[in-house]
Amino acid sequence: WVQLVESGGGSVQAGGSLRLSCTASGFTFDDADMAWYRQAPGNMCGLVSSISRDGTTYYTHSVKERFTISQDNTKNTVYLRMNSLTPEDTAVYFCAIITPGYGATWDSCPGDDGYWGQGTQVTVSS
Repeated sequence: WVQLVESGGGSVQAGGSLRLSCTASGFTFDDADMAWYRQAPGNMCGLVSSISRDGTTYYTHSVKERFTISQDNTKNTVYLRMNSLTPEDTAVYFCAIITPGYGATWDSCPGDDGYWGQGTQVTVSS
């Protein structure tokens, strides 16, 4: 069965960095489009970044130039490198499969249809 396991979250001060990891199993990772979403206090949620099977990447405006998504097909893992963190980045971060047919789409929120990990908390203090 499909499993997505996120790790790498933590508490940092503003300006700090973290690297999130999402290790996948139960599907052909090389053929998948993957994404990171976040859910902030007050239930604000949204797509942060995505990487398609051909390597095309997308970033929401607020994280461009600061976050980098990448993947290692030998480890079935997608990463999110986050630099210059601000308190506005505080959220629970989730990875998901956004390959058409797997449920999650660009406007999904964690917990909607699709395959989601359990999330990893990122807290940025000022």
